[in-house]
Amino acid sequence: MDVKGISYAVGDAPAEVLRHDMRAIADGLHCTHVMLIGTDPEHHRAAARQALEAGLDVYVRPYLPDRRRPALLAHLTEVAGVAEELRAEFPGRVTLLVGSEFSLTSPGMIPGPRVFVRLQILIRPKLRRRFDRRITRKVNRLLAAAAATARRSFDGPVTYAAGAWERVDWTPFDIVGVNLYRQGSDKAAYERRLEDLLKDAGKPVVITEFGCGAHKGADLRGPASFLIVDWFARPPRVKEGNVRDEPTQAGYLGELIELYSGHGVHGGFVFTFAMADFPHAADEPRHDLDMAGFGVVKSPAEGAPWQPKEAFHEVAHRYGGQGVSRSRPS
Repeated sequence: MDVKGISYAVGDAPAEVLRHDMRAIADGLHCTHVMLIGTDPEHHRAAARQALEAGLDVYVRPYLPDRRRPALLAHLTEVAGVAEELRAEFPGRVTLLVGSEFSLTSPGMIPGPRVFVRLQILIRPKLRRRFDRRITRKVNRLLAAAAATARRSFDGPVTYAAGAWERVDWTPFDIVGVNLYRQGSDKAAYERRLEDLLKDAGKPVVITEFGCGAHKGADLRGPASFLIVDWFARPPRVKEGNVRDEPTQAGYLGELIELYSGHGVHGGFVFTFAMADFPHAADEPRHDLDMAGFGVVKSPAEGAPWQPKEAFHEVAHRYGGQGVSRSRPS
């Protein structure tokens, strides 16, 4: 793979934290790219600069959930402007996504006023299929407008992180980007789906998200790993019967990186580096939300420094073993 990446949630972290994390991604995980996901354009700027100075190429991905098209496109214009400033300073090293999974994150395609409500339909395929035609029609209208908006402000490559259920017209984009989680026990079916994607793309393919949680059975749940938590409890707690198992997550990621490399996929982004909303509680399994999260590092609830999980070391081994060259200045 040319793009050996991981995603990173952008917030208001101070420069020293960003610098530390980007060094860990570049030198510890042996990544060549990082996908920055966030809302505030200035937070994107700060994180991207630290990443670029650490030798990482950057995919900038705006996130503005539950907002209608005018607000979404106005926000994209702001983020695209920041991305263009970075691209001009670091030519050839910045890619812009117009967004991700619009049928889930934006209202009007799947019923429901909020992402969490729409997600309840999405995770039930028989129910979701009732809306597939509407999703396809409205997603592609929004994507055409988003691509045009992005290109008015940004002169570099443009893509989108599509949901695996979305049927996207990739004509306006330079790269095909799909969040392609493996779910269930039929690994051959997943491989066939990947092969079909590569065969039909006509452009470089990047798997914009893949990953699972760190518990037994997470490799079968894939994107639904977070559902082992009772989110309505106060505080949220892991449901009975679920057991932390870091090798499950590590094995899942290692298998998919090997699969992508063997099939000539242009690149992939592990989801994700850290999930602060899924804190690790070593002595309280029912409150160890990290086992349901997708981070390759665990973040203790008390604010102590993150610690690498087995998945961190597996990704580092896989990416480092693919002949990564860190030739850019640090």
